[in-house]
Amino acid sequence: MAPPVPLLAVRGTEGIFMQNGPPLCSENTTFQRDKQVCTCFTFSRDGSLFSWGTTEKLHVFKVADGRMLWSIDVPKVAAVEFSPKGTTLATWNLYSKSKETAQGDQNLRLWNVQTGACVKSFYQKNRENWCPVWSDDESISVRNVNNELHFFENNQFDTIANKLHLQKVSGFVLSPGSQPSKVAVYVPGSKGGPSFVRLYQYPNFGGPTNALANKSFFKADSVEMLWNKKGTAVLITASTEVDKTGASYYGEQTLHYVATNGESAVVQLPKNGPIYSVVWNPSSDEFCVVYGFMPAKATVFNIKCEPVFDFGTGPRNAVYYSPQGHILVLAGFGNLRGHMEVWDTKKYKMISKPQAADSTHFYWCPDGEHIVTATCSPRLKVGNGYKIWHYTGAVLYKYDSPQNGELWQVLWQPFLQEVFQEKPIKYQVVQSDICSTETKPAQAYRPPALRNKPSSFSKLHEDEPPQNMKGQVECDKQLSKSALKNQKKREAKKAARQEAKLDEGQDKHFAEEPKQTQTVSSAPSSSGDPELDKKIKNLKKKIKAIEQLKEQQAAGKQLEKNQIEKIQKEALLLKELEDLELGL
Repeated sequence: MAPPVPLLAVRGTEGIFMQNGPPLCSENTTFQRDKQVCTCFTFSRDGSLFSWGTTEKLHVFKVADGRMLWSIDVPKVAAVEFSPKGTTLATWNLYSKSKETAQGDQNLRLWNVQTGACVKSFYQKNRENWCPVWSDDESISVRNVNNELHFFENNQFDTIANKLHLQKVSGFVLSPGSQPSKVAVYVPGSKGGPSFVRLYQYPNFGGPTNALANKSFFKADSVEMLWNKKGTAVLITASTEVDKTGASYYGEQTLHYVATNGESAVVQLPKNGPIYSVVWNPSSDEFCVVYGFMPAKATVFNIKCEPVFDFGTGPRNAVYYSPQGHILVLAGFGNLRGHMEVWDTKKYKMISKPQAADSTHFYWCPDGEHIVTATCSPRLKVGNGYKIWHYTGAVLYKYDSPQNGELWQVLWQPFLQEVFQEKPIKYQVVQSDICSTETKPAQAYRPPALRNKPSSFSKLHEDEPPQNMKGQVECDKQLSKSALKNQKKREAKKAARQEAKLDEGQDKHFAEEPKQTQTVSSAPSSSGDPELDKKIKNLKKKIKAIEQLKEQQAAGKQLEKNQIEKIQKEALLLKELEDLELGL
């Protein structure tokens, strides 16, 4: 059976409509376009249900057969979200007060999806983290209420089943995957104390002794926590609002790794600067980070926080894995020019390098073959529209908002993971009727008097090429054995020279020729090949310099980029020296 064609939901000043994805790329006729002002919309997790709000009503629509489940008079819904299994619909309206209701209206409502009945209402003043968080099987759900986490079981919202209370809990994330559920909570530091993140397994709450893991750190005004898909580890991006060194406008960020087995680590990023994007591979065994002052670096790390592949530097600030995890896109959106790099994550080979200028949004299609880039208001109020691409760089469909019109949101219809299987990767650009996939780079302006003369162009930054780090990691693992072997050889040579010096001091023949004795005692062993001796001498000099840099690093000194790169080459230099000395 052929897999379904995902739909693309679109809302803007023209109302709300759905479009068939590739290869059709036409407006879907099962869903009737609603020309009223759409305030929000969403799909259920499996894509079978669709809900949207207008200035007058709230609707729930069944996608498969095009049947409207219900429409009720709930005006100006600002946000809407389905529970994971699609049994409950959560809506949020702006919090308001009136003369009749001094406390305000209960603006967070939970609806039974099948009947349209409101099953529970809450007060929720802030839009941030407004929606309750469910486990994948909906056995538990969580809300943050006045620095307490309130847990409900089996969608019974009239009874709080459990509470987790910590001083000033300001954030939490619930693990995905199967039971038992885990929750990561963040508590900011106070009175000079450190901030911390703790991992608990539901319902085993209590003090630090009951936590699965505990990670404390300074320099954290806020954090972003991200579980991997298996629910075994969390990546924590800790941020400060102000960089006290004055090096960054964005403040200062650090990246931490915490696992449910208690292991934790600081992810070492070899380039200074902001952390723009952190994403887990859907396989849960690696993650990619985009970081550093522009041009930014991008590196893939394994779960031991060891670098696996370095993509070098480039104009990027975001990373996106395909739903199957076999393709990765590095992109530079926002204040950058929309350059994208599409990579095969198995071979670490670049597939394409398209450009989507002025894009504000990027989404992978569930089939893992297509993407959509969009320019939406209010981020940009001109040039609104979207493009559907194939990952090889071909533009398959282009939509431009009408003159004076705005595009507000686009969203792919989601599907369960098993619906679309991973397909072999293509490197040749697929056929397209739209336009050329390659964009000509803009030429720098040159005065007429210089146009017929050779240009003297110099780059502001030195670009770093991609580098496979797997071999480097293996060398680092073997470094202890290699270093120990070389150390024994050096100690043996040193003992031999000292013994020779002692014998020479006792020998009367050498006493008559002191200059010759001095030369013999201080000269290193020679191979008889001047070039080989010179190589050995230079290698020893470089290794000694690296040892000095490592001592400075251990003492807390901040090393430069080139100095860190020298340290990373120590294993290769030691191996090269060992091979040369074995040939003596």
